[in-house]
Amino acid sequence: MFEPDIAPSATLLGLLQRGRGDGTLHALAAERPDALAALDACVVRDPRHDWQVENRSLYYARLYSELEGPLDGIDAHLFHPDDGIDTDENRTGLALSVLGHLAAYGRRDALDLLRRYTVHGSNWAWALDELALRDDDASLLRLAPAVLDRFPAGPEGDAALRAAVRDAYEPRPWRLWAATHPRIAAAGEQAPFDLWQRQLGRSTAAPGWGAAEVLAWADRAAEEDRSGSPHDAVQRRAAAAARCLAAVAGPDDRPLLLNAARNGAEGARRAALRHLVDRDDPAVPGLIELCAADPDGRIVDAALDVLGRMRGPVAMDHARRWADPATGGADSALGEAAARLLACAGDERDAPLVADALRRWIAGYGADGDGLGCLVDGAGRLRATAAVPALRYVYAETVSSQLRGRAAHALAATDACFPAGPAVECLWDCEETTRELAARHVATTGDVRVLERLRRLAADPAEEAEVHAAVRGRLIAGDRVR
Repeated sequence: MFEPDIAPSATLLGLLQRGRGDGTLHALAAERPDALAALDACVVRDPRHDWQVENRSLYYARLYSELEGPLDGIDAHLFHPDDGIDTDENRTGLALSVLGHLAAYGRRDALDLLRRYTVHGSNWAWALDELALRDDDASLLRLAPAVLDRFPAGPEGDAALRAAVRDAYEPRPWRLWAATHPRIAAAGEQAPFDLWQRQLGRSTAAPGWGAAEVLAWADRAAEEDRSGSPHDAVQRRAAAAARCLAAVAGPDDRPLLLNAARNGAEGARRAALRHLVDRDDPAVPGLIELCAADPDGRIVDAALDVLGRMRGPVAMDHARRWADPATGGADSALGEAAARLLACAGDERDAPLVADALRRWIAGYGADGDGLGCLVDGAGRLRATAAVPALRYVYAETVSSQLRGRAAHALAATDACFPAGPAVECLWDCEETTRELAARHVATTGDVRVLERLRRLAADPAEEAEVHAAVRGRLIAGDRVR
């Protein structure tokens, strides 16, 4: 999977890649060829860092409809020779989802493209799922021979057919075809048994029934678990070992666990630390400080991982000391992790520390990163008004539409200008939760675009039910006021 190349946020392409509401507004005001070129660039080269949590397809489909844009760029992308070489579904998934929404809006050319790609494309299963939601029975029945030809008769072809039936998100086409194609009917009947066989046939190593045996089992993860990278295997095994320790470890095992947390190998150390944190052991703060200073980066990561599980007044007091520039190392990994803990579990007195940590994060890492979301959420939860400039920066600059939505929620709780400012733009955002937030908070007076946008969202059948409810509530309230 390629790494997205994101344009600056001040450009039309950058706005559209981020899925910002201003992207739609600027595209509608721009020269139509320029807007369509930027839109095509986004759809054929997915700009999302994580397509599983970020939405773009409805956002782009709406803009194609607004611009009455042709689908030549999507056509060329889908049927490019690369489609036979790069069969990763991420290459074409966004384009196919956009076509699905356009088909729901009545675009016949989008429906025809999906049908043609189902017959000839490598990511045909995704296209078929889109058609399952939008096409009629007769058209789906005509596709059955072409799809069935993808699975040659014989044991391997039959197994692949069963996998396709089992893994389909939308079973409607397969159920239609089963009535007239015996191979598909047989595959549909056998697929559940294949799944049960795989589940029953799994063999996993199990620890012995004692704290020492569980710790030793945690240390064998890299040799016994080959399902991913060694690092991931150790993390998974350590979490499982900590759960086992909850069942088998007693008071007499505390010296063993403390020694493992101080001096053990990575697997045992992770498991012991997590168990002691979950038990709120009084030695935990000292152990975390010790591990956070370890020269082995894996041990530092283990300490910071379990730090996020700490709770209670004593833990919060230690976190305040670690996160405070006056008493701890606020710019250290331990200080940053402590600030994230305060953002998640602190109280109103921690708002200044969280706002300061948010500003330091932006200065050091920019408007993105795995640890930024909890700081953004914490600033909103604690109503840290001092964080408003930083939250506005994250909202404008982040490439993650999910993080931008979290920044919008935080601004709604901290920024008095949100209803008449960012909330207006959020009505056009690519994320439905952000549009719902905007509908609940936006000022309905002072900007003529707002009521018109609310009415259009209320009438759009593709919009999510939660957005419909929020929009209609505002429109009804507005009618009552008038």
